[in-house]
Amino acid sequence: MTTDQVQTAETRLSILGMRCAGCIAAVETALQQVQGVESVAVNFADHSATVTGAADHEAMKRSLREAGYDAAVMEGLEDPREEEEQEERRYLDLMNKAKVAGALGVPLMLGAHMDWFPAMGTAAGADFWSIVALLTLAVMFYSGGHFFVSAVKLLQVRQSNMDTLIALGTGSAWLYSCVVIDFSGQLPSLSAHAYFEASAVILAFINLGSALETRARGKTSAAIRALIGLQPRTARVVRDGAEIDVPIEQVGLGETLRVRPGEKIPVDGVVLEGHSSVDEAMLTGESIPVEKQVGSNVASGTMNLHGSFLFSATRIGRDTALAQIIQSVRQAQNSKPAIAKLADRISAVFVPTVVGISAFTFLVWLIFGPAPSLGYAFVTAMTVLVIACPCALGLATPISVMVAVGRAAQTGILIRRGEALQSAGNISCLVLDKTGTVTTGKPSLADVVAFGEYSVEQVLQRAASLESGSEHPLAAAILAGAADRGLTLDKVRRFQAVAGHGISGRIADRLWLFGNAALMAENGIDDTPYREKMAELSAKGQTAMLLAEEQTVAGIVAVADPIKADSAEAVRRLQAAGVRVLMVTGDNEITAKAIAAQAG
Repeated sequence: MTTDQVQTAETRLSILGMRCAGCIAAVETALQQVQGVESVAVNFADHSATVTGAADHEAMKRSLREAGYDAAVMEGLEDPREEEEQEERRYLDLMNKAKVAGALGVPLMLGAHMDWFPAMGTAAGADFWSIVALLTLAVMFYSGGHFFVSAVKLLQVRQSNMDTLIALGTGSAWLYSCVVIDFSGQLPSLSAHAYFEASAVILAFINLGSALETRARGKTSAAIRALIGLQPRTARVVRDGAEIDVPIEQVGLGETLRVRPGEKIPVDGVVLEGHSSVDEAMLTGESIPVEKQVGSNVASGTMNLHGSFLFSATRIGRDTALAQIIQSVRQAQNSKPAIAKLADRISAVFVPTVVGISAFTFLVWLIFGPAPSLGYAFVTAMTVLVIACPCALGLATPISVMVAVGRAAQTGILIRRGEALQSAGNISCLVLDKTGTVTTGKPSLADVVAFGEYSVEQVLQRAASLESGSEHPLAAAILAGAADRGLTLDKVRRFQAVAGHGISGRIADRLWLFGNAALMAENGIDDTPYREKMAELSAKGQTAMLLAEEQTVAGIVAVADPIKADSAEAVRRLQAAGVRVLMVTGDNEITAKAIAAQAG
């Protein structure tokens, strides 16, 4: 047994062939029989299973095939486009099967109620209904064949699921109708009725429901696909002195990689050479980029903004920060609250119970029912079989968990376990992230201060001109502020970005600098007279930057991430409900206190 065949921690399997909540018990039983499996968690909502233990992948697949299912190992960072295409193919296939079954079933149902067709017992009726029987059989083969195959496979391993109910219901309806055709003269008139339309219409509705369920599963997985989409598919690796692009899967630990401006970082690592600013909002939620230099850690999926740098890969594949986030979301979506586990236990015995009730119903109507008792007994027993699908029982909780966890992930909330949703009503303390939760997550121009002979418009116009070529989120806020005031930007020559400090450039042959106090100090500019104003703006939760022309400070431009319009009201209501509200942030303490005060 090779190491790539055995997973000693967790293995995620995509299960093909699951069609109802009753499949949960069948899949769990099949996997638990494999040597090395310690525990199994099956999620009917996304047709997956999480297996814990050192088990052989092929042995698990073989055991599932014997139980009537196919499986594929999920590696953790699959191409989201492949999953979308697979879901779309399944959706279209199920819709086509529903249309074919409906095309036969609906006219038959209408005709039967409107007396359009020849009566049983006549020569014309025998020919007509024989043709209908063959057409229905063809529809059952195309639109319902997978139900019958699954039911037979499950019967061989003494299991049952919704397919068993569908096969029994539609199959018995077709067989009974064939008996009516051949022996209509020997049956009471009220019993001499064919139920071919029932078989076709049932298959139409079941396939339509499965198609809509497939589409719903695709939507609930959108958050996972969005996270996977953050991972670049290729990386630029330095090998033998040359930079080459290779698939992300071929990057090895310790290899040196190059990242250029505007590119996403492919794997986790440590900067070896160069410096830049990186947008780590997908990790921290903070919109302000983080400066990176030699020795700094960088994470996969984050965006490099300005400089180009070399870094050494320290974590690849499933071990990267992005992969761990994806795995956490998947674990939460696959986790089962207590109510879901109860539903699974009920579903496991649901199908055998329904079959028993159906048989009991048949006997009661046959013995005590009015004439023709055989006809009534058959119709009521078949009805019990076909309306008792336990799909809602098995889908309600897992679909709810998937939607809630997926939606939360899209808004920056990472839910690690589904149990958290069930116990959310008992929360006594709520911890909120600052950026994007309490605040809008989008910096905007907050204030412009001019000194000496400079005007506010001139200070903002010069700052925006310098930032016009920048991809920094704060630059976007300044440019938007200048555009709102109708300011025209100047052309900047000899533009230079100094990582961690700011930017500089020449406008009309004059040197302009825009950045923090460190940039001013590097260029011999004394910012002492302006520190009090800078501190005042910072105390309001604003990021203040100095603008200087040559050796003279012209003004201050401040940008802030304002709180959401409803944040203060939400905090007030939570506190009124007895919930203690705390705020955490990766921002500095001064800004954190200012935002906390504004939010209440």
